[in-house]
Amino acid sequence: MANRSGRAVQNLSGECTYYSFCPNPLPPQPDIEIDNEMEELLIDSHKKLAVLDTLSDRIPNKDLFISMYVRKEALVSSQIEGTQCTLDDVLNPEIDENANADVSDVVNYVRSINYAIQRLNELPLCIRLIRETHRVLMNSVRGGDKTPGDFRTSQNWIGGAGSTLKNARFIPPNPQDMIDCMSDLEKFINSEDSIDPLIRAALVHYQFETIHPFLDGNGRVGRLLITLYLISANVISSPILYLSCYLKSNRIEYYDRMSEVRKSGNYEQWIKFFLRGIVETAADATETIDRLNALHQKNEAKLSDVPTRSRKNIMKLFAYIEQNPIIERVKTSAALGLSRNGLANYINILCSRDILKNTSKSGKALIFSYEEYLEILRKDT
Repeated sequence: MANRSGRAVQNLSGECTYYSFCPNPLPPQPDIEIDNEMEELLIDSHKKLAVLDTLSDRIPNKDLFISMYVRKEALVSSQIEGTQCTLDDVLNPEIDENANADVSDVVNYVRSINYAIQRLNELPLCIRLIRETHRVLMNSVRGGDKTPGDFRTSQNWIGGAGSTLKNARFIPPNPQDMIDCMSDLEKFINSEDSIDPLIRAALVHYQFETIHPFLDGNGRVGRLLITLYLISANVISSPILYLSCYLKSNRIEYYDRMSEVRKSGNYEQWIKFFLRGIVETAADATETIDRLNALHQKNEAKLSDVPTRSRKNIMKLFAYIEQNPIIERVKTSAALGLSRNGLANYINILCSRDILKNTSKSGKALIFSYEEYLEILRKDT
């Protein structure tokens, strides 16, 4: 029961016997076969990533875009794990993050992304960084009792509700093999060779998901690893590429293709699927930036005739809603240092120019939304 990708390992004995899968160290042997199709996908992927990276450096509010994009990624990656909430839930200023478990999951994912990217300035992409990121992700949320930041010391498995080791769909390496596998993965991540970094990113993600080193949160950390690796390898300069929307849209194929590697050792079909995701995701992110830029310019032009005495505060509010597209008056006036009456006047001006809309009441608070902005970001969520 062994092939190019790994082998089945017998654990325990008698009626308790079960087989876990122990992946072989990367890179695969023999080497990845780059046929014409994969070569074309590599060229297209690198081209689209270069366009995206260049475009993102030119947008006037890059930090705002990244802030929103990170939140969208956090939402979609959490939805893959079964989290039931929407982008509007995550952005609603009236929802206490501790009052809604689903929202808390997403908020923690945002924190873990930001934490990991900051830590990349201080550490290489290594086991320590991965464990620290997991600790932030799982802090005080569902699964927070499953040793956040620590690798598992017991056997886990993947399967439907109620499945056991006897009928699991997949059983990752046993705890001792898992430690060795993670050590090998860390060496591969930081090794220098001629493997294309996008192929390496595909292999790193597959290997981490196969090892499944934590009791919970493996999927989210594994998807985040893609972005962290591409940043650490200098393929992208900032966190502007996330594959969760693509993987969510193609979820069955995603799982099937990783299973095929374990079953037959065919890494190539997985890498092609992954590269198609890079192409699609980079093109989608580029389109999103273009649409947000066009929206910014259109609505900035709508405010060009605002009286000078109000212009500074109006533009301050406009910049704020690009980062917080759902607002209410109390928190916004505090954040901007404006009186509530003054802010109400500026909100009315944005509403009269069809930039903000009064969308609902939450308790006694009026909620206003930057609907055109939200509509762009809601795609695939």
